[in-house]
Amino acid sequence: MRDHFEVRDQDAAGRIGELEVPRAGVTVETPALLPVINPHLQTIPPAEIEAEFGAEILITNGYIFYNSDDYRDRALDEGLHDLLDFSGAIMTDSGSFQLAEYGDISVDTPEILQFQHDIGSDIGTPVDIPTPPDVSREQAEEELAATQKALETAEGVDVGEMLVNAPVQGSTYPDLRESAGSHAAGTDLDVFPVGAVVPLMNDYRYDDMVDAVAAAKRGLGPAAPVHLFGAGHPMMFALAVAMGCDLFDSAAYALYARDDRYLTVRGTEQLADLDYLPCSCPVCTDHDPDEIRESDDDHREYLLAKHNLHITYEELRRVKQALRTGNLLELVDERARSHPAMLDGYRALLDHADQLEETDPTTKDAFFHTSAESSRRPEVLRHHQRLDRLAVDGQSVLLTEGENNRRFDDTWRLVPPFGPFPRHLSKTYPLNAQVPERLSREAYETAADGVTRLVELNPDVAFTVGHFSWPESALDQLPEGVDTINLDEEDGPGPESQEENPAGEEREQ
Repeated sequence: MRDHFEVRDQDAAGRIGELEVPRAGVTVETPALLPVINPHLQTIPPAEIEAEFGAEILITNGYIFYNSDDYRDRALDEGLHDLLDFSGAIMTDSGSFQLAEYGDISVDTPEILQFQHDIGSDIGTPVDIPTPPDVSREQAEEELAATQKALETAEGVDVGEMLVNAPVQGSTYPDLRESAGSHAAGTDLDVFPVGAVVPLMNDYRYDDMVDAVAAAKRGLGPAAPVHLFGAGHPMMFALAVAMGCDLFDSAAYALYARDDRYLTVRGTEQLADLDYLPCSCPVCTDHDPDEIRESDDDHREYLLAKHNLHITYEELRRVKQALRTGNLLELVDERARSHPAMLDGYRALLDHADQLEETDPTTKDAFFHTSAESSRRPEVLRHHQRLDRLAVDGQSVLLTEGENNRRFDDTWRLVPPFGPFPRHLSKTYPLNAQVPERLSREAYETAADGVTRLVELNPDVAFTVGHFSWPESALDQLPEGVDTINLDEEDGPGPESQEENPAGEEREQ
C-alpha cells in the first residue's frame, strides 16, 4: 500500500482526510462524493457539477469508453479531462460491473489498466469479480482468489502516477472480507473499494453491509482509504462514514431523476406524491412541484438530478461538520430513525464498538444520550474498559445517583449508561454527558455492567449502590454482595457529607 492518504480528524471510525492524486495534481478532501458520469446518458455536464457543486473527483466507466464507437478514439486522443471538461480527479472502473451483470467482458486486467492510463484516468481499477451476497462459500473463495490474482497482476502493470484500486471482495463471509482486506493492504496499490455491496443496499440489508465493511476494515487497517462502491443515497452517508468509508460514488442522483424520484435524507419520494418541496436548494426554491412535473422530460430529469445532487452534497457537508465537532454518532442515531433497516445498520455498527473505540477520540464535544443505542457507543465501552485505571479508596464505597455521604470511605458518582466514576471526573468527557431524565432500560443495565466491572476489579471492597428506582432487570445484573438503596424511597444511607453535591445536579448530567 502506497502512502497517498493522510487523516486529519476522526470520530468513531470516520475521518476527514486528504487523498493525494498525483496524476491529477490535486488533493481530494475526504469523505468525498464521486458523481458517476455516463457519457452516453449524462444529465448534468461534469463542468457544471464541478462549478456548481464543488466536485473535486468523479468516476466514470473505463470499460464503456473502451467499447464505445462514439467515445473510444476521442478519449484516447483528447484524454478524459478534456473530453469531460473536468479539472479534478477522475476515477475509472474496469468493467467489473458488466462482468457481474452479463457474466463476461472482453478485456483483462493488464489491457484495461493500460487503457485507463492511456485515456488519462487518475485512479484506475483492475478486473475484479464482484461476488454477490449469499453465494456458497466455495464460490466466494474461488472468486476471491481470482480477484486477488487480478490485484497481483495489477501491481506489475506500469501505469506511472495513476493510482490503482484494490477491491475487497468476499461476499457475506466476514472472515473472507477480512482476509481480502489484509491481502489488498499488502499490495502496493492505493485505494481500497469494498465491492459487491450494492445488492445489500438495494435489499435494505444495511446490517449485513456494516458487517462486510467492518470485516474489510479490520483487514485493511486504519491507514487505508476506503471506497464504498455504489453508496450514493444521502440517507446512509453518516452510517457509512462512521464505519470508516472515505469515498462514495453516486449514480443515484441521475438514475432516480430518470424515474421521477426525489431524494431526501430520510429516503426517496415520488415526484407525483409531492405537494411541497421540502428543501431549500435552488431548484426547490425556484420551482413548485407542478412546475417540475409539467416540464418536458429532459428538463424535468435535469431539475430533479440537480436537486438530488444538492441534497447529496449538503448531507456530506453535514456529516463532515458532525465529524469535525465530534457528534457524528448522534447524527447516525438521528438518521437511523428514517427507516427500520437503517436502525438495523446502526445497531450492527454498535456491535463493532470495540473496533470503533480504537480510533474514536478520547476527548470531543458533549456526549448526548438520545436513544437506547447510545448505551452501546464506544465511549461507554472505553469507560468500562478503563475502570482498572481508577483507584478505589477505602473498604466501603457508595456508588450513587444522589448525594455524597460520610458514612462511607468514599463516594463515587453513578450515571447511566456509564456507571460508576470518581467525583473529580464529573466534568470530563464523556462523563459530562447530557442524559435525559427518562432513560431507557438499556442505559440502566449498561450502568450495572459498569458496576460489575468495578466490583470484579476490587473484590475486597464493599460497594453500595444508591439509585433512583432502577428497573429490576438492571438491579438483577448487579453482583452478589452489592447492597442497594432506592433513593426515591429513602433519604439515603446516612448523614450527608459537608461537601455539597445535590442530587439535582447529579441527575442533570
